[in-house]
Amino acid sequence: MSRVAAVQAALPPYRYPQAELTEAFADLCLPDGKGLALLRRLHANAGVSHRHLAIPLEQYGELKDFGAANDAWISAAVDLGAEAVGGALAAAGLSVDDVDLLMFTTVTGVAAPSIDARVAVRLGLREDVKRLPLFGLGCVGGAAGIARLHDYLSAWPGHVAVLLSVELCSLTLQRDDSSLPNLVGGALFGDGAAAVVMVGDEVAVGRGKPSVVATRSRLYPDSERVMGWDVGSGGFRIVLGADVPEVVRQYLGGDVRDFLASHGLTVPEISTWVSHPGGPKVLEAVAETLDLRPGALDLTWKSLDAVGNLSSSSVLHVLGDTMTLDPAGPGVLLAMGPGFCSELVLMEW
Repeated sequence: MSRVAAVQAALPPYRYPQAELTEAFADLCLPDGKGLALLRRLHANAGVSHRHLAIPLEQYGELKDFGAANDAWISAAVDLGAEAVGGALAAAGLSVDDVDLLMFTTVTGVAAPSIDARVAVRLGLREDVKRLPLFGLGCVGGAAGIARLHDYLSAWPGHVAVLLSVELCSLTLQRDDSSLPNLVGGALFGDGAAAVVMVGDEVAVGRGKPSVVATRSRLYPDSERVMGWDVGSGGFRIVLGADVPEVVRQYLGGDVRDFLASHGLTVPEISTWVSHPGGPKVLEAVAETLDLRPGALDLTWKSLDAVGNLSSSSVLHVLGDTMTLDPAGPGVLLAMGPGFCSELVLMEW
């Protein structure tokens, strides 16, 4: 097994209440005022009270094209990434020289050299550090990243591996776009980052932390247009189908039960659930299809309210919050994302 030694969340300093973001979004995306009532209703029902933005709110109107938005993404991503990785290593009692692998996941910007390379240079990681940048996993990236680090550490039990997620969703905003996916995305998604330090069995640090027991990936058929991006001259235009909750209801319950059964467990025996927030309808579908006990997803709901949906970073924020409670027994970390797909991680607390 591998172990989670530390989790460090990082948020940009620019924090705004949902109501203020609603009006700013309307100015940018609905200049003629059409659809304003729908926009306000979507924002009010998103389950989000506040969100953090990569840059000050008044600067979004100055981003004239994808290049300008992506430049802002690179600058903020390196700052947040360095903060998250440095904080996670300190919390684990490790130094930058201890890191053998740095994995990076994002779906909100592009860079070459990638953000992990820039963070490695800024923090002074070893010159022989292995790097693995991942793009396109979206909301499932945090869970998938933990699963892939577990795979790596199973082969290299004496190594230290770090997962970094940076998602600056606000910088993908499509102006003058009144489509329903753009309005829903503008109501839910926020900006943030997180880093997870994981270690193999032969590393002394992290004893008593949650262990990863097993993982399972699932890619669902005929679901490419359920969630993702269309990439054009204006940057990333969100693809977000209204059928996401129904896909969750159709597949997730059976997947989780089969996964647990293969390890001699049932849903009622799971003491801790660490779920990506998605949105209110998605969380309701997760709880319904798994028949979870009341309050099982409280930390996920709280995260959605406090910072919004942070794509791949969200489930890592929830994991960090869960670790502060020092739970015991078996747990499941789960997320879903573009593909459409899911990633399940069985943990022991």
